[in-house]
Amino acid sequence: MSQLGSLFTHIISKSPESVQDQSPHRTPKLPDFIQHVRKLTGIRKEDVYCNLRIPDKLQSAKDDINIVILTGQGIFCIDVKPWRGTVSAHNQNWHLQVKEEDQNITNTCIEQIEDPLKAIMTKTANFCGHLKRSGVSVHQSLFFPRVIFLSPDCELDEELRKKRELVLQSQIDDFLRSFRVGYMAWISDSLTPSWLSGHLSYRQMESVREVLRRVGTWDLVRLHCGEQLKGDFQGCQYIALNRQETDTLEFSRLKTLSADSLWALLGHAPQVTVKMYKRGPQGWLGKSLIATTTIPPNTCVIFRISGEETDANISANTIHSITLSH
Repeated sequence: MSQLGSLFTHIISKSPESVQDQSPHRTPKLPDFIQHVRKLTGIRKEDVYCNLRIPDKLQSAKDDINIVILTGQGIFCIDVKPWRGTVSAHNQNWHLQVKEEDQNITNTCIEQIEDPLKAIMTKTANFCGHLKRSGVSVHQSLFFPRVIFLSPDCELDEELRKKRELVLQSQIDDFLRSFRVGYMAWISDSLTPSWLSGHLSYRQMESVREVLRRVGTWDLVRLHCGEQLKGDFQGCQYIALNRQETDTLEFSRLKTLSADSLWALLGHAPQVTVKMYKRGPQGWLGKSLIATTTIPPNTCVIFRISGEETDANISANTIHSITLSH
């Protein structure tokens, strides 16, 4: 009877990121991986972009690409996955199988996930179309969609291992080193038309950079507890701002119980101070302050969290800052 109960299998459909932190190996976060990319490739900061939200041809959906790397050999559009377990393809969806062992019991969790390769190829095609609509023509053959798996505990089945667009953790450094070869080769013929050299010309690269600088990312809410939320800032009834001019909103509250109690004794409710800072380069004295306002601490800030279909109401008293995308 005990043998019959030694294996449990269940299938769920949700984001596989829910199990990533259980790995005995540390999986790097996206900012850490970006630093590794720049260190290993030598690519300049202005040629590596994160979480770009590329509009489709209808200018409606804006799915983000985790990393866009601009090189002489082409434009790499990369999504990174922290998954661990065995990944296999099943028709329109993929399965991620994770085994958990506890003494004599093996619990197998199979998660049904959206095909990430199909997703990054769609987003790459949208990016190519967006460049054309912006007046920049780059041949489709110079776009390279890739999915990188960051965890050493992630394995691909035999069929998926044949796909060059998928990069396992053990292949990452070789993949990144290939950029150095491509970059040095590009220097020698940077002024040659791309249809002759097979590379991006200097003029094309500069035109692509100009478009990428105008592409938005996500707004970022930092909470006092340390948590960060990625999504779209929808507004607040007490805050009026010009999004094109405003870069950051900083929220400050009374920090001591004695000060809070004193305000209450005087018949005042504690307030939250919101400082709005100007978008653009930072001066000698820091960011330029646009405006300051005070709002009640229980004021709701409306925020659409990435991946959610409804707005969330976040108490102003819990917010440390909001960084606005372009």
